[in-house]
Amino acid sequence: MKISLVIRCYNEEQHIGRLLDGILQQDTKDVEIIVVDSGSTDSTVSIVSGYPIKLLTIPKEEFSFGRSLNLGCSAVTGDIIVIASAHVYPTYKDWLERMVSPFSDPKVALVYGGQRGDKSSAYSEHQILAKWFPDQTNLDQDHPFCNNANSAIRRVLWEEIKYDETLTGLEDTDWAKRAMGLGYKVAYVAEAEVAHIHKESLGRIYNRYLREAIAFSRIFPQERFGFSDFVRLFAVNALSDYRHAVRDGVLKENLFGIFGFRMMHFLGTYRGFKQSGPITSQLKRTFYYPNDLKESSNPGSDAGSRRKIEYVDNQTGGPVDRQR
Repeated sequence: MKISLVIRCYNEEQHIGRLLDGILQQDTKDVEIIVVDSGSTDSTVSIVSGYPIKLLTIPKEEFSFGRSLNLGCSAVTGDIIVIASAHVYPTYKDWLERMVSPFSDPKVALVYGGQRGDKSSAYSEHQILAKWFPDQTNLDQDHPFCNNANSAIRRVLWEEIKYDETLTGLEDTDWAKRAMGLGYKVAYVAEAEVAHIHKESLGRIYNRYLREAIAFSRIFPQERFGFSDFVRLFAVNALSDYRHAVRDGVLKENLFGIFGFRMMHFLGTYRGFKQSGPITSQLKRTFYYPNDLKESSNPGSDAGSRRKIEYVDNQTGGPVDRQR
């Protein structure tokens, strides 16, 4: 299977070079790389132009997550389209190999891989990633949750099911839902891991969850998220984060950060839904309920024998501290 890789970007000069370096260090070679830029004003375009990529552009005012993906997917020649955010980078040299391996099953439509934060990620962000991307691989999950920061789809199926260009987010989950409706499978591969860098202000955290909740309520119109859900889930998740922080010995430095992150998380969600009612679905439990308190572990039983990619920090010249 030939692999094409689609990367969406906007002002990603701090991160996209590291992603491209990681791609070039993969055991899987001859990968076609398509970069879709939506009007970057920093040095992003200059940086990517130094790599063996095909650059496409979309005007900023015409951008949507689905539209930029459809543009990138329309330009690929590979059988499998791997999709990566510009602010992720692979941890291991077999990332692509692990990502595409489930496609040996012809019923697999989409594969998504594990994600971990790095040193700049908020503590609550680490907890969300640990909940959404557990250490256990699942090659036939029973719900359409996935994440296009680190995923792959069949090109032939994309030609049948395009991304919804009107959604404000969760275009990946919507695509997976429609593929599952046709009888296809969604697979999660914990070992296909990337570090995902999210360094956001409280306002950007609020906006992220606002637009995702707007999209969620469109994709799953039967679901409700009322004021009681906002209060309850804010309290449950904040307290869970504090318990994790106590166990990890980092409560003091995250005392206010946890409160602010979770407040923006669930305030944005509540205002995005603007409806009332109970939390009912398993999928919403995946999105909104806290990570269980358990001992940390590395994804994959063979992690110790796998070859990690050693990145160099461009500012310090030293190794990159990937995660907490």
